[in-house]
Amino acid sequence: MTHSFALHVPDARARTRAARPGADRTPEVTGKVVWESEDGRQVRGIWQITPGVVTDTEADELLVVISGSATIEVEGGPTLRVGPGDMAVLSEGDRTRRTVHETLRKAYAITL
Repeated sequence: MTHSFALHVPDARARTRAARPGADRTPEVTGKVVWESEDGRQVRGIWQITPGVVTDTEADELLVVISGSATIEVEGGPTLRVGPGDMAVLSEGDRTRRTVHETLRKAYAITL
């Protein structure tokens, strides 16, 4: 099995799934896993979320924003403002509150 692939992110279709509810409104979340390791501990994909607020406890994640914007507040840590072309790293166990200002689309690599 090859681990190499290419994907034109703006054209990739994603499946809808429910977001974890936040304090204000529940956004619609879509995503597509484009690669997963045999043991399921490494996942690569694309993800999109409409405006609103969600909270989460993170896995180790590297993300690159393709479009849209959000503010990610890390409990006890920094507040990250991200938009197109920005890369961010979230650490396992980070408790976050994401306020999505414009529909956000990202490419990600997660290690569980």
